[in-house]
Amino acid sequence: MNDQFLERMKSILADDYPQFLDSLERPFYKGVRLNPKKCEPEALVEMLRLTQPTPFYRYEYYNDSITGLNPFHCTGSLYLQEPSASSVVPLLGIQPNDLVLDLCAAPGSKSTQILDFLETGFLVSNEIHPKRAQVLLSNMERMGAVNFAVTNSDPKTIGSWFPACFDKVLVDAPCSGEGMIKKHEEVKEDWSLENIDHCASRQKEILPWAIKALKSGGELVYSTCAYAIEENEAIVAWILEHFPEMEQVEIHAGFGRKGVSVLGMDPSKVVRITPIEGGEGQFVAKFRKKGSDFGEPLFLKNQKLNKKEAAFFHELTRKTYPYILKKDEKIFGMDHPFIDFGKIKTLRQGVLMGEQKKGRIEPEHAFFLAADQKEGLISKVEIDEEEMDRFMHGEVLMKNAAKGYVALCFKQTPFGFGKSDGNRITNKLPKGLRFLPKSHLSI
Repeated sequence: MNDQFLERMKSILADDYPQFLDSLERPFYKGVRLNPKKCEPEALVEMLRLTQPTPFYRYEYYNDSITGLNPFHCTGSLYLQEPSASSVVPLLGIQPNDLVLDLCAAPGSKSTQILDFLETGFLVSNEIHPKRAQVLLSNMERMGAVNFAVTNSDPKTIGSWFPACFDKVLVDAPCSGEGMIKKHEEVKEDWSLENIDHCASRQKEILPWAIKALKSGGELVYSTCAYAIEENEAIVAWILEHFPEMEQVEIHAGFGRKGVSVLGMDPSKVVRITPIEGGEGQFVAKFRKKGSDFGEPLFLKNQKLNKKEAAFFHELTRKTYPYILKKDEKIFGMDHPFIDFGKIKTLRQGVLMGEQKKGRIEPEHAFFLAADQKEGLISKVEIDEEEMDRFMHGEVLMKNAAKGYVALCFKQTPFGFGKSDGNRITNKLPKGLRFLPKSHLSI
């Protein structure tokens, strides 16, 4: 471990430093977050024998055995998440009808958690890096997102297009990742003051556009998984100095520790989490925007399904979407009006329901995973773990089912679909989601 890093931690933690040193010899904290939109949390806790709730979020549990090969992971009923990372989103105070921006969203742990709190509201999940944006979209699909958009853009473009539009903004900023120093060897090897300064500079480039996108009376949460004061308390002081419309908001967390004193900010109004407090590392600060700065997003004209399309989806589901968008032969649906993103690269907005192909309509994988389709889908087939494993490898299932498109369910939760001829179900799982030959389901 870098001696300079340890000296800095000693300065930050003072008398608690020996406990931090001891924590470096213990395993990395791991956890799972349950998805209340896709499962009954109490029932899943019992099935998975989860016995250690974390102090950070009601649906987050300590667990070091569940992997991405768990069937409940495939159904989107849970998300693998470092425990203290689940502390951030609840502190945003999201209301069911809020318009929310997650500006640095990949791989999606916090965006998918934001979905827990939204009902009629809308989430914009943005990621600047194209490959990471695709991972973000995949996780949003798996967790059943409906009223959302995934964009692949830079903060300046987002902030400029949506001035003063958002009720809540999350900046889970790119950082030096010191809280991941036990998990990722490269964090340990790449640690340097130069990297910390580089990260702090990048954070200062991102935040002005997040503030621009926030409406007056709205709240912004800034978080990192770093320990460095330069990336945490010093950034809070910088915000307050350069943006007089922003004020610190007290955080009533019930976990973690207060911050380090830095001129120009209130350390009692931020939260630090270290391994001493039961998580690997998180810093959280909250702000409210003063003034009378209010904007509204532009909306696209609502479209309608034609008779053929309406009849097709009527056979698949009892759940219809009041808002429809048709683009490039694809059909999208939502319970929220479609937003005009202008020239912003938008990977997805709403549920991808289906696509027109050579005069016929084919449903899409995302449609069957949408959380609000769990109860609406008409033709469903319950399969066991062995059948699910074969399906996840792309195999055809020899199983009786109603003819036509059918949702494949594990413990009553859809995770994919196929087309049945009555005796066999053709596999429609996208090839990019199929298991490798030597990978198998494991509870």
